[in-house]
Amino acid sequence: MHRIIEITSLQNPKLKNALSLLDRRDRNASGLFLIEGYRELKRAVDQKTKVQALFFCEELFLGENEPELIAEVGTQGAELYACSTAVFHKLSYRDRPDGLIAIGVQMHKQLSDIPLENLPHSPFFLVAEAIEKPGNLGTILRSCDAVGVDGVIVCDRCTDIYNPNVVRASVGTLFTVPVIETTSQETIGWLKKNGIRTVATSPHATSAFTEEDLSGPIAIVVGTEQLGLSQQWMESADLQVRIPMKGVADSLNVATATTLLLYEVLRQRENKRKDACR
Repeated sequence: MHRIIEITSLQNPKLKNALSLLDRRDRNASGLFLIEGYRELKRAVDQKTKVQALFFCEELFLGENEPELIAEVGTQGAELYACSTAVFHKLSYRDRPDGLIAIGVQMHKQLSDIPLENLPHSPFFLVAEAIEKPGNLGTILRSCDAVGVDGVIVCDRCTDIYNPNVVRASVGTLFTVPVIETTSQETIGWLKKNGIRTVATSPHATSAFTEEDLSGPIAIVVGTEQLGLSQQWMESADLQVRIPMKGVADSLNVATATTLLLYEVLRQRENKRKDACR
């Protein structure tokens, strides 16, 4: 039986310590972050993310599997805290919490951690330069998981990938997709060294994204919501493509544009695989 400590006071130091992780500076200093939600925590645990502590509130559970997950986290050595509803609502950053918030240990991967030689297919990456909004970055991670990218490379970050809203918008795919944080300069050099073509979007490109061959080793590169990609990336890109726009808007939300490009890569790869099997 795992030892469970009850927390009913809003002044509890363990609660205050957890609350401090809502601040980016404290996340950076401690190397810790918050994981809220059953799906998010389950995916974190399945991917061997280290969990230091788990706060839970039975009155807020939405399903029947929460006790099993709590026991699994406890078996791995995490501290377990049973909270009153008032305490849990104080810690939660969701409108409708489901009764689970964990403190996880941040994971830091390098480009050298990517096993290119062991990939069963042509390398497929997403490069995100200076994405500003946590919700967009989380949604991009979700799309990357859906199409099976080999890694997401976050360059010159504006948004902390461990922001609670990134974890939430990614519905836990932050833990299922390898995420590397590095500089644009290092990424450009690494991609070129490994023969991976880079594809950037531009409204001035002559070819639509569906008209180019994206089936080989590829990295889709996307930029800031307001300004798009930097000149450094536009000049180094092997290919520029455009997304046709028929209305008055001249661009799409970065997460939406990214999803379109990722699925075009997947479509072309699937078609190529089917042709090879005929």
